[in-house]
Amino acid sequence: MSANDDRDPLFRYDDPVFADERLLEITHLPGPDRIVGRDEQMQRVADALNPAIFGSEPNHLFIFGKTGTGKSLISRSVTKRVISEARRDDVTVKYAFIDCGEQNTEASIIKTIAQLVNEPAESGVSVPDRGLGTGDYYKRLWQAVDRCTDVTIVILDEIDMLEDDEVLRKLSRAGENRRISNSSIGIIGISNKIDFPDHLSERVKSSLSRDELVFSPYDANQLVEILEKRRDAFHDGVLADDVIPLTAALAAQEHGDARKAIDILRNAGRIAKKQTDTRVTAEHVRDAKEKTEADRFNELIEGSPQQAKAILYSLTILTENSSQKEFPTKIIYNQYKEIARRLDFDVLSERRVQEILQEQNFLNVIQSEREGRGRGRGAHAKHRLLENPSIVKKVLLRDSRLAVLENGDDE
Repeated sequence: MSANDDRDPLFRYDDPVFADERLLEITHLPGPDRIVGRDEQMQRVADALNPAIFGSEPNHLFIFGKTGTGKSLISRSVTKRVISEARRDDVTVKYAFIDCGEQNTEASIIKTIAQLVNEPAESGVSVPDRGLGTGDYYKRLWQAVDRCTDVTIVILDEIDMLEDDEVLRKLSRAGENRRISNSSIGIIGISNKIDFPDHLSERVKSSLSRDELVFSPYDANQLVEILEKRRDAFHDGVLADDVIPLTAALAAQEHGDARKAIDILRNAGRIAKKQTDTRVTAEHVRDAKEKTEADRFNELIEGSPQQAKAILYSLTILTENSSQKEFPTKIIYNQYKEIARRLDFDVLSERRVQEILQEQNFLNVIQSEREGRGRGRGAHAKHRLLENPSIVKKVLLRDSRLAVLENGDDE
């Protein structure tokens, strides 16, 4: 009798495709030997954080680059190596990684940092999920940092999504303002908007001294190497010879996005497994690319109001039916009014539609640019999709309220 004879027959207990699918998860932090093409950037981050090894204050650092260029990966990887090296000299370094796309208020960020570094037995304080004001969370953060760490490194991913940048000023000046006396704090801010510092408040600009670093996109050869370093996520012989080159080529078309390349490769494996295929082929990769793009766009618009989706749908229809890629607000508004009528939505004002388009630009769903009309005639905004319109339409139509639009878009 085999060991599996008494297992529940509803489930599978072997995986014919993946040897270790975790290697393809976005949250997976690969070892240094698996990191490709970022030696210079890794050294720059290490230089900024180096003082932490000796218990001194690290340099603050802003990192810029497009999605999937390794910004978060390198920041987390180098920080963990700093923590390990500091431990050799009995220096306690802790870090807090905050996704500002999910936590963007001052109170939520301070609370999360405090919870991540706090050791109640050492600090004498607890950090509850709710029930305290922002000022009280700060007090507990300072106690946790001072009593539980020598250095705290705060990584703020998508820092441009912050609701209020006052948190940057308070964190960066905690020592100077004597909020902490036995410890220090270093900030790494990560953004795909290189002009983000221009939008900081004057108070923050004057108080937050920092280094800046730009990550360039990966080229196709680097993407091939990155994917080859993850080949052992699959069983030997499962990947057809052209799978990794094709995946890299498709991702290289999209600004050299390594995250997207890894997503496509993982989805290709999942599609092959679902179809009970024993080999992952180029056909699986092409199907996986469409699924990956749809999943990503769905994440971007998840939770968006239905009015915002109707406006995006209007821009999508215009893009599909025109050789143009950019459209002024007025044209989008006219199309939106027709869509709103068909959906039986209240028609928003043109000003409100313009505001929603700007919100979608901020969220990187679309790209908006202001264009001058000529001397004395002001300026108007033009907007374009950042994703393939067929993908956008497919995702938007998943909303049951918009699904009625599936037929008759060209009416």
